[in-house]
Amino acid sequence: MLKNKQIISWALYDWANSVFATVVIAGFFPIMFKQYWAQDLTSEQSTFWLGSANSLSSLIIVILAPLLGTIADFGGMRKRLLIVFMLIGVSATLLMYPVMEGQWWLVLIFYIVAILGFMGANIFYDALLVDVSRSYQIDRVSGLGFGLGYLGGGLLLACCIYLSQYPEMFGFFNTTDAILFSFVITALWWLIFSMPLALWVEESKPLYKKEKSTINIFKETAETFRHIFKNKHTRLFLIAYWLYIDGVDTIIRMAVDYGLALGFDSGDLITALLITQFVGFPAAIIYSHIGDKVGVKKALLAGIAVYGLITLFGFYMDSVAHFYFLAVMIGLVQGGVQALSRSFYARLIPQGREAEYFGVYNMMGKAAAIIGPLLMGSVALMTDNHRYSILSIMVLFIGGLAMLSYVKDPSSKSVP
Repeated sequence: MLKNKQIISWALYDWANSVFATVVIAGFFPIMFKQYWAQDLTSEQSTFWLGSANSLSSLIIVILAPLLGTIADFGGMRKRLLIVFMLIGVSATLLMYPVMEGQWWLVLIFYIVAILGFMGANIFYDALLVDVSRSYQIDRVSGLGFGLGYLGGGLLLACCIYLSQYPEMFGFFNTTDAILFSFVITALWWLIFSMPLALWVEESKPLYKKEKSTINIFKETAETFRHIFKNKHTRLFLIAYWLYIDGVDTIIRMAVDYGLALGFDSGDLITALLITQFVGFPAAIIYSHIGDKVGVKKALLAGIAVYGLITLFGFYMDSVAHFYFLAVMIGLVQGGVQALSRSFYARLIPQGREAEYFGVYNMMGKAAAIIGPLLMGSVALMTDNHRYSILSIMVLFIGGLAMLSYVKDPSSKSVP
């Protein structure tokens, strides 16, 4: 019973923090930045500064993630550091609300800090997966977290869209005021639903003395890299993950831009985002059960193959109905691929080194966000055809499939 309480409390953090990714990062911040905070800039300038902010925040996490993981494991501080980073993210999100029109530089500072809080907390959240679940539960627990994240993000996004469409009904003078208040709602949702994890998730005791961590943190971080990449299966998996998750993240980040380039209406694209969220909720949970039945590796390979088909179908797409169909396909496999990747990797981690290993895992995931968008942009520029840009992402999925095929499935037997 206690273990189940911890599992639900842990999974609810995904329900809590996913609203930031959905409502703020993917939904309203890009719109408000271009049309409100940075309206004095040209369209190209606002795009440049928003892209730079996203890149800078990812770069900072890439640098800090392994170090933070080492600190957390040495001191047994995973839950405490998660709470600290969560509070940083929540506070920065709240501070966006009063930023005045035209103060684009100030809101970008808060945006970068909020993303750092969001991504930093995820390092420790992923690491706590091993503490709350037994080995035979790990796929289902990971899938439950992603499933609740999709549901929570979709529900709040739908509520905020309704709020923005009917602002007078809720006492707001205009759409802008209503959208700005969505940042407050998002921050409060994130804070409130983080409380179960803070109260009821128990962290395993550290295997190392706290004093040692203050002296040898950099040495141990370097040792983590050496140990991780010395192991054949861990090394191959991280390379495979780096490739295919780059393709996944690129589709997440660039799908709306691709749809706009094909001439689709922005309202249709937001509807497609909602479809992906709500399909992703049950799909992530069901997909994890499939991993239990057929093996995590087989389920992962199948999900990546579906992504390859998505890029192929995207090349031939020519109507909004096709875009909706792609949104359903993505929702069916996106959460499953993310959840099973996390649980697959968790089985490769030595006991007591979860946070530092997941620090490297998150570093690889954030670093992966660079190649795909650059590849799409370069191909579109060279060919003057956006359709070839989406097709180019298939290279990442093929590479990921090839590398993953050589990794031993840890769900069946221990990996040497």
